[in-house]
Amino acid sequence: MNNISIKAMMNPKEKMIQKLLKMKRYKSSDNRQLYELTLPELENEYKTVESRNNAI
Repeated sequence: MNNISIKAMMNPKEKMIQKLLKMKRYKSSDNRQLYELTLPELENEYKTVESRNNAI
C-alpha cells in the first residue's frame, strides 16, 4: 500500500480529501485548498459535488 492509502485509512479528513480528489475537485467552492478545510466543511463540499453530479 502506498502512503496516501495508509493515511486515508487512518484519518477521516484525509479520506474525504481523497474522495474529492477522485471526483476531480481540487479546491473548495470558496477557492480554498482542501487541506485547509475542516472535516465538516469537506463533508459539505462532498455532498455539494455529489448532488451536482447526480443532477446532470
